[in-house]
Amino acid sequence: MPKISSDTLWELAAAEVRNRESGGGEEEGGETVTERSVFLMGSKSGGKTSILLRCLDRDEPSKPTLALEYTFGRRARGHSTPKDIAHLWELGGGTSLSDLVQIPITPASIRSLSVILILDLSKPNALWGTLEKLLQAAQAHLEKVSSQAQQAEKAKAGVKHQTSVHMAARVLPKDYPDRELISPFPVPLLIIGSKYDIFQEFDSDKKKVVSKTLRFVAHYYAASLIFTSIKLESLMSKTKSFFSHLAFGLDRGKTVSCDSSKPLIIPAGCDSFSQIGSPPTTDVDITSLHAKNPKDLWKKVYERVFPQESTSEQRELKDPAKDPQYSEPQIDAMRAQKDQELDQYKRNAAKSWKGLQLET
Repeated sequence: MPKISSDTLWELAAAEVRNRESGGGEEEGGETVTERSVFLMGSKSGGKTSILLRCLDRDEPSKPTLALEYTFGRRARGHSTPKDIAHLWELGGGTSLSDLVQIPITPASIRSLSVILILDLSKPNALWGTLEKLLQAAQAHLEKVSSQAQQAEKAKAGVKHQTSVHMAARVLPKDYPDRELISPFPVPLLIIGSKYDIFQEFDSDKKKVVSKTLRFVAHYYAASLIFTSIKLESLMSKTKSFFSHLAFGLDRGKTVSCDSSKPLIIPAGCDSFSQIGSPPTTDVDITSLHAKNPKDLWKKVYERVFPQESTSEQRELKDPAKDPQYSEPQIDAMRAQKDQELDQYKRNAAKSWKGLQLET
């Protein structure tokens, strides 16, 4: 700690900012307090809130996520005063509100950000479409924010030091499996397959297709993968370990399970394309599929087995003002009156415009 007598208040503040920007965290009582951000997204009604509450040890009923909700978690280190803080964002509405990814993904959060994608295993016909749209939306904004932050850092550092200034990009170890063949997600990614209690009753061949496909997707993005259910305590305990690893930097455990007849538990870097094998097909000739790349091939095979639903979630999204759980009699009555006044105004305006003669 610099001596106050030799440093001005401005110099101390500047040093603190540099420390935070370098990931050092905030000091409290002589110890560093780390802050991380975790962004949860996934299938509509896929159990995101329930899983989050269980991971935070909060005994409270879960409610449908309206749009984008924020909460936080704290973890004390033993009996010391400082607590690590996790900023937690949860995106509701499935894929219909994917534009909101820009709120939790910012230049300030990107250095310590992790993403959790929760997919409903009980609805395989909506699974690929959900993961594809949400991951594309998040990745596109991550790359945009990263580029903006990198340019800002270069401008701040000056031309002379441009080569040494870079974003805290995700770098994989040199011995990472299939390192030259995968496309790592810009930040740490955890894929959770929810409602395993329902999924385990599926036909074994269908379970194999879902399991192998998600193994491929997870390994392709250098992500961790785990199947879970809030009704199975043993799986929730392992899920909490993965969550705590992202939120607080704790050990995620060493359990690995790649058997499609059992819940998958595969930390990032513990799988490989050779172990996953080729897409599981029985009645599909792979050579007849016109795929642009391996990921596209897996997508086409998966969609042959599970044709993706084409219903628009945007149309299914309810108006929160009409949701019974948010009812307020006085406000609702006033809202109804204002709606009537607005309709009357629109009708009067339409009449006046029809009768208006514009001079040329």
